[in-house]
Amino acid sequence: MSTREPSRWLLILLAAGGGFLTNTAFPDRGWWPLAFVGVAALFLALRRDGAWWNALVGLVWGLAFFLPHIQWAQIATDTVPWLALSVLEAVFLALFGAMWTWVRRIGFVGRNLAWQVVTFSVLWVAVEQWRSEFPFGGFPWGRLAFSQVDSLLGRTAWLGGGLLVSLLTAAIGVLLAVFLIEARRVRALPALCSLGTAAVLLGAGLVVPLDTRAETGTLKIGAVQGNVGEPGLGSFANRGEVLANHVDGTVALLDEVDPGELDVVLWPENGSDLDPQTTPDVAADIDAAASAVGAPVLVGAQEFPETGGRYNVALLWAPGQGVIDRYAKQHPAPFGEYIPMRSFVRIFSDQVDRVTTDMIAGDEVAVIDLPSERLGRTVPLATVICFEVAYEELIRDAVTAGAELLVVPTNNASFGYSAESTQQLAMSRLRAIETGRATVQISTVGVSGIIAPNGALLQSTELFTADQMIATLPLRDSLTPAVRLGYWPGWVAGGLTVLLVVAGVVSHVSRAAASATAPARKPAAKRPAPRKPARR
Repeated sequence: MSTREPSRWLLILLAAGGGFLTNTAFPDRGWWPLAFVGVAALFLALRRDGAWWNALVGLVWGLAFFLPHIQWAQIATDTVPWLALSVLEAVFLALFGAMWTWVRRIGFVGRNLAWQVVTFSVLWVAVEQWRSEFPFGGFPWGRLAFSQVDSLLGRTAWLGGGLLVSLLTAAIGVLLAVFLIEARRVRALPALCSLGTAAVLLGAGLVVPLDTRAETGTLKIGAVQGNVGEPGLGSFANRGEVLANHVDGTVALLDEVDPGELDVVLWPENGSDLDPQTTPDVAADIDAAASAVGAPVLVGAQEFPETGGRYNVALLWAPGQGVIDRYAKQHPAPFGEYIPMRSFVRIFSDQVDRVTTDMIAGDEVAVIDLPSERLGRTVPLATVICFEVAYEELIRDAVTAGAELLVVPTNNASFGYSAESTQQLAMSRLRAIETGRATVQISTVGVSGIIAPNGALLQSTELFTADQMIATLPLRDSLTPAVRLGYWPGWVAGGLTVLLVVAGVVSHVSRAAASATAPARKPAAKRPAPRKPARR
């Protein structure tokens, strides 16, 4: 490191620019190489040796990233909730900045840029993991991996999940920063080595074998995006119209297929909203649509148990039979579907009163069993609702339980023409690679998409339009290395981070103690002045 520390204002500007550029790597823009530039900017902005100062730098980077990245939260709620969530997530970046300061104080890390590449990347994914779990179940939005689905790095999700993709993305960003540092020192060989290593990491995805072949047969699906009418109203504002739109969209599938040709029709979250199990008119409409196409319909609805609260459910409705299987959302969104500390939060925003009935978490694995006469067996479908696609453990548990296809019913009606739906589609694509499963994201208003097991987007829809998609998708039951690894990568990254921070603190304290107890150095004795020769 240079002995002269850079200007504080320059570092703040560098951090802010890095956070802003990192956001452009995500949809809608999708300029994925800028994720490397954003991480490099953060690494360079953290060059000063002060934990509190670097916490501030991390906070600035986090705010510059999250404020535009989740601006859709302001559209769906109000300014205060959007700011509060952005600040909360940015605090994790402040924690990262402080921890990186301590880790860099380990002797071999501080002296060696190669070790800084490794330790910085490990710390990064650990902090991503922590903010994906805490508080209130976490908020994984904005993980670096979600920006890389169109890059070669996205392919490595098959091997090590989103954690590996984020790790490699962070490492390439630091290597870019190392290149700049070594180039400034006019050290050509180290500079070229850092660029070469970055290129090797980026190309690692080329050796990952992504298989898209069917292993247990195929499933022909229809997916219906019914639309909600006027943007901004949401599906709750016009329940009857939304239901009618999805019924009409289901019948419209018959323009392209014959009755009985489809194995299942997929509706989005809140495609009905009203519970067909307790509302006869709704049940009749859904059954009529299912009977017309001759296939079960996966219906998004709400259940209101007598004990209070509500469930966000996906109901598999068979024609002439009704509900034959059900999944209740396990991870309701805090402050969106239920309000923790309602009376306290109301002090800051009355938007909490928009959620009149808190959602209850389901407790069963996200699998819907679809009976198929054509295949002569039951096909397990991994069915994660809306934001649940961001939580890899829910999908991993469903695939481990035997799911052969991934379905993501979602309702993006409250987010307007923002990037929320395309950010979510990128997550679905990464999950397809991670699990080796064909995936269908179906939304009330879009963007909906059909995704191959290698993450390729085969079909997609536009926002706020009524549309239908039909596809024959491969069913697969093999488990990728990422699924087999389970929770271990996150635990290892978190454990290593704790050990590194503790080692950094111990190293710093030991050096300080040694410096304080070292005997004072005696000043060198002055040599006597040479005598002048005596005059005779």
